[in-house]
Amino acid sequence: MRKTICAIGVLAASSSVASAGAIDRSSQSTAVMFEPGGYVELTYGFLSPNVEGQEPAALGGQKSGEMYNDYRTGSFSIKTELQPGFDLGFIIDKPYGADTAYPLGTGYIAAGTTASLDSTSYTALLRYRFPSNVSVLGGIRYQTLSADAFIPFLTPRPGVTPPYSVVGDEDGAFGYVLGVAWEKPEIAARVSLTYNSKIDYDLDTVETSVFGTVNSKTAVNTPQSVNLEFQSGVAANTLVFGSIRWVEWSDFVIAPPSYSRLSGGVPLVYYNDDTWTYTLGVGYQFNETWSGAISYSHDTSIGGYMLNLGPVDGYDSIGLAVSYTRGQMKFTGAVRYYALGDTQTQIGPYTNTFDGNDAIGIGFRVGYTF
Repeated sequence: MRKTICAIGVLAASSSVASAGAIDRSSQSTAVMFEPGGYVELTYGFLSPNVEGQEPAALGGQKSGEMYNDYRTGSFSIKTELQPGFDLGFIIDKPYGADTAYPLGTGYIAAGTTASLDSTSYTALLRYRFPSNVSVLGGIRYQTLSADAFIPFLTPRPGVTPPYSVVGDEDGAFGYVLGVAWEKPEIAARVSLTYNSKIDYDLDTVETSVFGTVNSKTAVNTPQSVNLEFQSGVAANTLVFGSIRWVEWSDFVIAPPSYSRLSGGVPLVYYNDDTWTYTLGVGYQFNETWSGAISYSHDTSIGGYMLNLGPVDGYDSIGLAVSYTRGQMKFTGAVRYYALGDTQTQIGPYTNTFDGNDAIGIGFRVGYTF
């Protein structure tokens, strides 16, 4: 009976908004590899952020308007048992993304600024189960990345000299995944530790600014990360679950050459520190058909000034999920509320304030055991 609670716990704990200005959109979980037998699932997520800032009184005190677009994401996972002791899995997801769009007509200093980042990840995993309840897994990940931005205020004379824009064409590169786990099936206990390597890219870049049009290469990497995930039955039909995720965001930099010249050497995107995300939840199986779960997550603050392209610094969130099982099918729905961390951004000598912001996320998953 606890298998259904295990599955609902993963969706209840999943985050659509994550660390580092909402660029991290996936927990990169390998939980699908621990499903019994053969298993396939589809997930869909939707997030509606409400993020608005205000410039200082010296500039008029105008508000930015909501500067994050709603976004949708999804994933596909399949896992099968090759032979006793060996499992093969494949995951497609979109782990990193951004969609910033400051509305026009507000009078805000960054009005009209836009930025987007897109990625797609294809991960093949092989797991070996030792007789001692310990297992190891590893695999190859191929990931694509592209990015663009338009920053009208980054010019010597706004409205007179050309604004700054950049397009980084899609590039693909390989990384790897390594993990180890311990399980005690009779009480639905599992502890898994997974390492995701960083992945390096060279984006073909076209920049347009007061310096004219510049074609170049921009080196970017998506950061390495570590996931610790755990769960255990604690009473009849009751499961406690949680996770700790570390991401090395301090190593993530996007610094196109013309932008660096205009900004005096400051990168287009960078973060002052790494992030830690902590999740703890409890699931309960009401009967053979229905289960529910609740979870709480805390994403640590980086501190200091955040980017105008991503003015979010950590969050606290609470999620609810419900699951319906019929035969070999499992249907799960979840909703999550985020209280986003307050922060400040800088444009030249001016400090803009972002506080009291939040977001709502919903998720759906369909799983089939074969």
